[in-house]
Amino acid sequence: MFPEYRDLITKIKGNDVHFTRLFDKHNEMDQAIKNMEARIIQATAAEIETLKKEKLQLKDKIYAHLRGLDPAQA
Repeated sequence: MFPEYRDLITKIKGNDVHFTRLFDKHNEMDQAIKNMEARIIQATAAEIETLKKEKLQLKDKIYAHLRGLDPAQA
C-alpha cells in the first residue's frame, strides 16, 4: 500500500499512535477479507462488501494522514 510513501510509513509507524492504529486495522481488515473470500471464515457477499468499504475508508484516512506529513506535499 502506497509504495511512494514507504519510507515515510517506516518513519512514522510506531512513533504516531493514531497512524499505527489505522495502518494495523487496515492490515487486519485486509487479512479478514482474504480469509472470507477463501472461505476460511464464513461470510456473506454483503458482509465482505461492507468490510471492503470500511477498509477503503481506512485507506483514505491513511492517505490523508500521509499527505499531511509529507514535506514534499506541503
